[in-house]
Parts: sequence; structure tokens; C-alpha cells
Amino acid sequence: MPKYWPVILAAFVAGVAILTGLKSAPAGIEGWNFAARYTARVGFPFLMAAFTASSLVKLWPNPVTKSLMRRRKWWGLGFATSHSFHLFALLKVLSLTPNPPAVTALLPGAFVYLVLYAMVLTSWRWAYRALGKWWGRLHKFGIYLLWFAFTLAYALKVVGMPGEERVVSLFLLAFALCGWGLRIAASKAE
Repeated sequence: MPKYWPVILAAFVAGVAILTGLKSAPAGIEGWNFAARYTARVGFPFLMAAFTASSLVKLWPNPVTKSLMRRRKWWGLGFATSHSFHLFALLKVLSLTPNPPAVTALLPGAFVYLVLYAMVLTSWRWAYRALGKWWGRLHKFGIYLLWFAFTLAYALKVVGMPGEERVVSLFLLAFALCGWGLRIAASKAE
């Protein structure tokens, strides 16, 4: 199996998420809203794999966690792939929205995407050598920023959404907090 299989898997599941979203609602903005929601959900495990890989191998070194750590870059690139599908769905929603939000309301999300794509562009050996200590700073800041963006989004949905959406968001928020807990536990294990 090629080392980049998480990227292929991410593209596949994000494509399925878009199709599922579009089939879940009548044509138009609502289908694209579902597509955006589903692409975020299917991309999140890829982010969490990259976010927790070093902690898992530190806490439980075994062939599975070591393999996850070796492919951490590819899990991160898989997340970037799926989140690019998510961006496409969001842009479709914006293009169909009769009264789109002000540009200033979109700036935080645009910043997160800017950092994500900076991480993608610097995921190669030449960038690691060229950036030196700044490579580590960018990637540490970026992974925490991405984790925080998802955690905040799910926390806000737990508070503000009814029914099934609240339950799904609660589960995903717990997943995010468990990932953070793993990172804390791994830092204390040093």
C-alpha cells in the first residue's frame, strides 16, 4: 500500500460526503450546506490522527502507533485534501446565499485556511531544511489552530443546535477533547 493512501482515502470519503450532502436536500443551498457539514465531519478524523500521532506513540509504543506516526504527514495531507472539498462546498454555499456575510466575518476562517495551506506547502524535506526552527513553530501553531477551530465549532453547536446535530457535535467535541487530553498526558510522560 502506498504511503500516501490517507490522501486517497480522504479524497474518496470527502467526495462521497459531498454527494451524500447534495442528495440529502433539495437542489440548491441546503444541499451544499449538508455537503459542507459532512465534509467537515469526515475530515475531522484525519486531523485527529495527525494531532494525536506523536502522543499515541509516546504513551503506547506499538506497531500500530508507530505506523501512524510514520504516516502522520500523510494523515495531515489527507485532512488538507478533505478540507479542500469542505472549502469548495462552503464557497458554493456563499455563492448561493442571497445575503452573504460581510468579508470581515469570513476572515477567521480564511486565516485558518491560509495556515492549513502554509502547512501543506511546507510538508516536504526542503521546507523543513529551509525553515529550520520556524518549520516546527508553524506546524505546532497550525495543528493547534486547526484543532481549536474544530473544537470551538463543535462546542458552539452543542450549545446552539437542536436534536441530532447537538448529539453528533457532542460526540465530536468529546473526540477533540480526548485528543487534547492525550497530548497533555504525553507531555507529562516525558
